[in-house]
Amino acid sequence: MKLIASGLMGEFDAAGELVMGGMLGRAVEPHAGERHGHGHGHGQATICLNCATALIGPHCHKCGQSGHVHRSLGAIGHELLHGVAHFEGKMWRTLPLLAWRPGDLTRRYIAGERARFVSPMAMFLFSIFTMFAIFQILGISTPTDLDSAMAKPAAAIQQSIKKQEESRDKNVARLAKLAADDADRAELQRDIAKANREIASLKTAAAQIGHGTDKEQEFTAHTGWHTLDHGIEKWQKNPALMLYKLQSSIYKFSWLLIPLSLPFVWLLFFWKRQYKLYDHAVFVTYSIAAMSLLFIGITLLHAVHVSSGVLGSLAMFVPPVHMCRQLKQAYQLRWWSAILRTGVMLWFITIIATLFLLILALLGIMG
Repeated sequence: MKLIASGLMGEFDAAGELVMGGMLGRAVEPHAGERHGHGHGHGQATICLNCATALIGPHCHKCGQSGHVHRSLGAIGHELLHGVAHFEGKMWRTLPLLAWRPGDLTRRYIAGERARFVSPMAMFLFSIFTMFAIFQILGISTPTDLDSAMAKPAAAIQQSIKKQEESRDKNVARLAKLAADDADRAELQRDIAKANREIASLKTAAAQIGHGTDKEQEFTAHTGWHTLDHGIEKWQKNPALMLYKLQSSIYKFSWLLIPLSLPFVWLLFFWKRQYKLYDHAVFVTYSIAAMSLLFIGITLLHAVHVSSGVLGSLAMFVPPVHMCRQLKQAYQLRWWSAILRTGVMLWFITIIATLFLLILALLGIMG
């Protein structure tokens, strides 16, 4: 029952993440150019109920609020679904371009087509929240059964010795209960002798590495920075908890990938003054969102038992191809130039990922 309850709670939490992702995405989505259908419960107002401006159409020309306001439980459900499904038809206009013509989407958004598409940050929030919700639903998480002591050679050997001794003692107790002419006595005596040999061998190995490993186990960091020393000790004592915290940090601080990536994308075009940091930020944010959606797709395909070879090929080839197409279309490059920059960017990505993980590790240690 506890397992069932835990599973249900995990699914409810994941559903909550999906809803939160949609609503947060909606919160940062610009409203310019959007129009909603007629509400229920109130008729058309003559003045704006938000800013008291006289209405000359279905929407206030000053603040943009609709003259129709909702006041029903059904309207609350509509708003919730509206947030999760994400921005009426904007998602369905954005997703095909993000998948196949990401550079066109990037360029058109930068050029001013804002109301037509889901904004980069809204798409980023939606994809990140959805990805981690899918991971939670499918039970993909850091291992929780790690034992820091088992990671040490001497401790692992001592654990093996303990298990062998327990097994031998059970066989000795069984042997004592058997009659002198019982046919099972010979087999039990062989098992006991074998266990004794293994125990002796393990004790010899423990004696050879014991001193060095004990020092390793008793290691205490002395960097002179109390917070850092304390964090290192926490990693040693409970690595499973720290890995869980690292996973949570990836989820919470995924936005750091955007500012970390900006200088590297700028380096690819620093001599082209027509491209500003804003342009690079739109490029990076849409690209990260696309990769998150790709990982969602791969995860779901794995859940329905699609071949690992197919999934590995998708994970290996789709990201560089997608990045190359986005670079070519967004910055209007020739193919050879886009391919060259893609190769450099893939190298940059390893640096960005390393910096990101180092920052998260430091946050975990110091937290």
